[in-house]
Amino acid sequence: MTSQVRARAGRWVPFALIALVLVPAVSGSLRLVEVFGGPHLMPANARISASPLPVVVHIVGAVGYAVLGTFQFSSALRRRRPAWHRSAGRVVVVLGLAVAFSGLWMTLFYTRQPGTGELAYLLRLGFGSGMAACLVLGVSAIRRGDVTRHRAWMVRAYALALGAGTQVFTLALGTAAFGIDLMLGAGWVVNLAAAEYVIRRVRVR
Repeated sequence: MTSQVRARAGRWVPFALIALVLVPAVSGSLRLVEVFGGPHLMPANARISASPLPVVVHIVGAVGYAVLGTFQFSSALRRRRPAWHRSAGRVVVVLGLAVAFSGLWMTLFYTRQPGTGELAYLLRLGFGSGMAACLVLGVSAIRRGDVTRHRAWMVRAYALALGAGTQVFTLALGTAAFGIDLMLGAGWVVNLAAAEYVIRRVRVR
């Protein structure tokens, strides 16, 4: 693939990533409308009604992280506006940590989602902790000047954050055959596999 073809393909990456999170972003936004006193457009959820703050933090953080984070992967934007990339990156890390820790809080202290079992509980703890660890490792790498490792860890963190987008498809395709827990895990595994593929392609180049 020539550099010109790669550049043209790279320009579409942010839009493709935003499209992936569109469904969970819309769902989360409707839930926020409900939390702040608007019409109830989503199925009732007693867990959210009892303790809405973690949900608000999680949804706002996730939408901001997903949208702003997509443009961090634009090589053209990084070259043309490196200062913007650094400033936006700091915001992305804060949002990402808010997503990870609010998700962990909800996993630990909310009653479990109907239809899910022990495996889903462990997967959420594992992948939520993994996302936070990837962000911390990514920041640590760039502070040492190690751009390659920084990019790799941030790609992994973003892949884990986009698990909700992929789970829309894995749950729709495989729940009847494999159950909710496995299909939730499949969403994260698919994203991590894609992240590792991208990381290795970049290293080869």
